[in-house]
Formats: sequence, C-alpha cells, structure tokens
Amino acid sequence: MNFVIPPRPQASLPVAGSDKHFPVNRVYCVGRNYAEHAREMGHDPDREPPFFFQKNPHNLDTSGEFPYPVKSQDVHWEIEMMAALKSGGKDIAEADALNHVFGYGIALDMTRRDLQGEAKKMGRPWEIGKAFDRSAPCTSLVPATETGHLAKGAIWLDVNGDRKQDGDLAQMIWSIPEQIAYLSSHFELHAGDVILTGTPAGVSACKRGDKRGERALHREIKSQPGPTPRVQRALALRGVRRGVLGAAAEPFPPRNPSSAAGRQGGSRSARDR
Repeated sequence: MNFVIPPRPQASLPVAGSDKHFPVNRVYCVGRNYAEHAREMGHDPDREPPFFFQKNPHNLDTSGEFPYPVKSQDVHWEIEMMAALKSGGKDIAEADALNHVFGYGIALDMTRRDLQGEAKKMGRPWEIGKAFDRSAPCTSLVPATETGHLAKGAIWLDVNGDRKQDGDLAQMIWSIPEQIAYLSSHFELHAGDVILTGTPAGVSACKRGDKRGERALHREIKSQPGPTPRVQRALALRGVRRGVLGAAAEPFPPRNPSSAAGRQGGSRSARDR
C-alpha cells in the first residue's frame, strides 16, 4: 500500500516468556465496575449501569517510563486487569465470550482527575483525562492457556510500601464474559482488542517529590527532562499468575540536575443491572 506519509508502527504488547507480540487494535475501559470504587467516586453502583470509554492503542506502555503529564495537577492511579482478545464478532454470547480471550495482564489507568472532573461538569467525554500519552503503564500479556480464565483472585496496588488498592476480581459488577457480550452488542469486536476491566477502591493521587522506597524487583519509571514538574516512580507490575494480580508503585525523588547532566460482592447477571 502506498501511504502518503509513513504509518505509525503497530501498537503491541509483548507476550511473557516468548519473543512474540500481541497487536493492539482498540482499548476499551469499563468505568465503576467495582461497587466500592463507584461509591468512593460518588455514584450508586446499584442504580447506575456500567459504561465504557476508550484509550488509544499507543497509550498502553511497557517501556518502564511514566512522565508526569502536562496540564494536570492531580494525576491518579487505578490498578486494573486487562483482557486481550484473540478473536471477535458481534452479539457474542456470554457463554462463548471467554473463547475469544487470548490472555491477561495488569495495567494502571492513569487519570488526569482534574481534567476529567472538568469534563464531567460540562457533560463532555473523558478522553482528555484518560487517553493522554502513555496513560496506561502495563505488563506483558500472559496467555490464558497458562493462567486459566480469571474470575476471582487478589488484585492490589502498593505505593511507597503501603497497600493502597486491595480487591478481588470476584467483586466486579460486570464479569469479563458480561463485558465482552455487552461490548459486542454495541461494537463489532476484533482480534487485538483489549479491555481494561475496572479498578477496586483506593484510587488516589501521585505526589511529586515523594521519596522512593525499596527498589528491589522494581522497574524504574524515569521522568523526561523539561520545564514541567514530573513524577519519577518505580513500578513493579508483577504480572499474572493463577488467581493473583498485583503491582507496587513507589515515587522517586526529583531528579538531581547535576546527575542528569552527566472490587464487595460478586458478579451479577445482566438482568440484575
């Protein structure tokens, strides 16, 4: 094909334990899918049906870097399990939905909460708060053939050695099969689509200048140089085992200029929404 400009490289995620990559098509995110998180955000999970928004494929980032984004003074973390689809279709039945899942990983849905809040007040879409560059630091994918399909198990986030988010996949309001079925009734799903499945309670802000703690087993996420203050963090996305998801995040102190110079309750059926 003769493009008029060079196309951007295909967004992809590495597959753990191999040299293969998973090509990413679209990224769907379910909002308020854990009851306690919905309540902490001021909503009633028993009254409001879940909903979806999208990030961009290139927002998924396994580089180990998260620069504090511009135009925001209030950036929050949200730990989530992601499900990657190997096939798609329209009107997929819940009973068949897991047959379309290639594998699982974990991601942080980093959110410019102040910009999201402004968009909410004006009745505008959330993309300005959710879909900024590198807004989803994430792990490699682990095939479902190795993990099994995950319906319950711990999901947590540690910051500075303190447990900030602590939930269980069984606390999802909409299960993964229900999410796939619902999405496929509104969109034709395709191989390469990724679903971020919601975050448990405990979301909060990253703070500039926080001291980092123990670095062992942590991937350094370093800020980029520039005039805008940025958070430098260490992040351990420990990946996926059977029934266990987890991450640890620890802010780094500001860069030395001289150095630089050198989710209570189980899943409910759709009719209960």
